[in-house]
Amino acid sequence: MRLILLNIFVFLSSSVLAETVTIDNVRVWAAPDSTRVVFDVSGPVEHELSLLTAPYRTVIDLKQASMPKKPVQPGSEDKYLQAIRSAARNKDDLRIVLDLKKFVQYKTFQLKPNKQYGHRLVVDLYGADAEEIKTNSEQEEVTAANRPRDVIIAIDAGHGGEDPGAKGPSGVYEKNVVLKISQQLVDVINKEHGMRAVMIRKGDYYMSLRKRINKAREYKADLFMSVHADAFRDPKVHGSSVYVLSKRGASSEAAKWLAESENASDLIGGVSLDNKDDVLASVLLDLSQTASLEASIDIADRVLRGLKSVGKVHKRTVQSAGFAVLKSPDIPSILIETAFISNPQEERKLLSKDHRVNMANAIMVGLRGYFRDFAPEGTLLASRKHIIGRGETLSTIAQHYQISTDTLRRHNDLKGDLVRVGQTISIPRSSGT
Repeated sequence: MRLILLNIFVFLSSSVLAETVTIDNVRVWAAPDSTRVVFDVSGPVEHELSLLTAPYRTVIDLKQASMPKKPVQPGSEDKYLQAIRSAARNKDDLRIVLDLKKFVQYKTFQLKPNKQYGHRLVVDLYGADAEEIKTNSEQEEVTAANRPRDVIIAIDAGHGGEDPGAKGPSGVYEKNVVLKISQQLVDVINKEHGMRAVMIRKGDYYMSLRKRINKAREYKADLFMSVHADAFRDPKVHGSSVYVLSKRGASSEAAKWLAESENASDLIGGVSLDNKDDVLASVLLDLSQTASLEASIDIADRVLRGLKSVGKVHKRTVQSAGFAVLKSPDIPSILIETAFISNPQEERKLLSKDHRVNMANAIMVGLRGYFRDFAPEGTLLASRKHIIGRGETLSTIAQHYQISTDTLRRHNDLKGDLVRVGQTISIPRSSGT
């Protein structure tokens, strides 16, 4: 009798182990430099990936799996993925083929259930070469080494793609609201003389926090601003907040950077940590972090004052926390919680274009005030204007402003010393004036 029961138990156990995993849904998130394909699966699945050529395609073989529905297809704007198809294999298995537009690198991993999703199999596709950051419309090459440039502000819309962020009472996701606010901020900033905004996340796709920081550094940003919408279990909680990196967060990040300095190619304040001894590297990093954090606090305070003009604030002073997205040691960084999306009234405000415009203008007040007082050296905001008067020469103007004629010539991209009455030239503002 025991033997019969044991055989039944083994049979049932093997049946459970051999239960077919179903793929219930497929989501495709196309970013400018990668594509993420997410398979919603009923449980963990054994799988293998391989890359085939002529034509390029990624083949995913899944053990004991099935896909009842036809998979969603990528959009035409997808840089890497052409199509998704599937077919049964060896009766019990499933083969999924990702038809590619070009050669890609890939990685895959499985995720356990969370509040939004169940089990997931994730496949990331990305190009062999890094995306070119500079484009004609976004970052024109500076033709003269000393020609004044715009102050560059990196706007980072929080979350995105597979990471929706918080969810409002009406079902609105944080990732969509903050993208609209960020786009409005870009529009407002780009109308300001001497300032230019760049978007870190331009669409609905996932981007790691470290990658956001690295993109801001590639843009040579003077400020990194991450935009979010807060949430809390009590729907009555309301108001905006502004955060900077906490000192504890800065200390832990410094340790991480120093630990990786041997292989790091990142620049700290324009000086590479490669080939520096530990003491010198630590001093350089500390100086860079201290200056960035002081600037961050000043900017955050001015932005918070601006936000007070368009609504109530949750915290009346600048807050500090160990947000990973604020940990760039060489770029002043702030995080804005624009409102509580979990509050029905504030959710409605966030969905209002008029309110988003008012909020962007309020933030702009803080940015304008700071960069007019502390314009980075070499920027247009750090320059003064001088109209050439009768009898003035480039030499006498240079003497008046206590700068060299050569500096004045290079700053204005002048071929020689000839100037004319009524001509306007730019005077570089030194860090002490």
